[in-house]
Amino acid sequence: MTTDTHLSQGDATRIAPPHGRAAALFILTFGTFVVGTGEFAIMGMLPEFATSLHLSEADAGYAITAYALGVVIGAPLITVLGARLSRRELLLGLLVLFGFGNFLSVLMPTPGLVEVARFITGLPHGALFGISALVAASMVEPSRRGWAVGRVLSGIAISTLVGAPFSTFAADHLGWRVAYLVIGLFGLVTFAGVWRYIPADRPNRTNSPLKEIAALGNAQVLLTLLTAAVGFGGMFALYAYLTSVLENVTHVPEWMVMLFMVVWGLGMLAGANIGAWIVDRNLDLAVILALGGSAAVMVAFPAVLHDTTGLMIDVFLVPTFVNALGPALQTRLMDFAGDGQTLAASLNHSAFNIANALGASLGSVLLADHFGYGSLGVGGALLSGTGLLVYLVALFLLKKSGAAEIRQGIG
Repeated sequence: MTTDTHLSQGDATRIAPPHGRAAALFILTFGTFVVGTGEFAIMGMLPEFATSLHLSEADAGYAITAYALGVVIGAPLITVLGARLSRRELLLGLLVLFGFGNFLSVLMPTPGLVEVARFITGLPHGALFGISALVAASMVEPSRRGWAVGRVLSGIAISTLVGAPFSTFAADHLGWRVAYLVIGLFGLVTFAGVWRYIPADRPNRTNSPLKEIAALGNAQVLLTLLTAAVGFGGMFALYAYLTSVLENVTHVPEWMVMLFMVVWGLGMLAGANIGAWIVDRNLDLAVILALGGSAAVMVAFPAVLHDTTGLMIDVFLVPTFVNALGPALQTRLMDFAGDGQTLAASLNHSAFNIANALGASLGSVLLADHFGYGSLGVGGALLSGTGLLVYLVALFLLKKSGAAEIRQGIG
């Protein structure tokens, strides 16, 4: 495909998909759903995974760590190395690597080799999400970028709602290798969809890794990434131990645990869409509401531990508030990254995985020190509050510099 149609849009250039914007946005959303499923699937099928490889669940968890490490390393590395490729070219290459990693996970016979395969699978993760968001933003007018980014990133929430439970079912009945085989095949379907429906943007052959890296010299970019790395952490402090809370404190029946997980996924989906709607009206307000609201509902967590209805409401509200942060921070990075758009957008998802590790680690420390499950809410609120403080510092420095926040187009 060589189609490269652009629509004039003031100072920016809007790319017109060859088969319509709806189809292009759908395949990008489907792609984030598939990659999100690839990340979250292991959490539901960890017992079967551990038994199959003759590991304890604690040792099997290293496969999760290997994937997360791949995300953190791969996002900047791949983005810098692919600086001169078009976004469509880079997306196609990343999907090949994602499919290869999943197929390799199916074939590897020993735990160590499976961990290597999971590391490889994680390498394209951050760049895939970041570039998908940039491509989505490039197809709409600047005033609707938040909507487009939120639409595409909602695939992550859908993966927790549909993809992860499906993977758990497949692993329980057919084995975890079959689950990864299906995820890899869906990656190839996404490759075909990107090939057909995503417009062939012009590659910037004059771009260089140094131009991408230069974006990290912008204080606003760094503070936005730090907001993500800390602010998302509170959600993971709760999510990592939610099943344990339900079984050991709330004492809900086994079938209701899955219901709580579905409610959590619905909250993530609602947050992505509500956050996107607010971003297109007031980006800073979206961030402040997301972090402030999440801190408030996390503080309420200890009070509802023994109340099934109250806990279910809180389990919906926590991801709703926190996930509203995603479209806001992704869009803000577009505003300040300059020539480093791809790197900054990809690093946002590295920051997300750092938040995952930070939140889960904080939860582990609190429980190990016998503070009880209620402390997870307080710890999570502190992370959200710290993220809000970082963001307020970013706004203060921006105002002090006399600069205005520019809602620029992404061509």
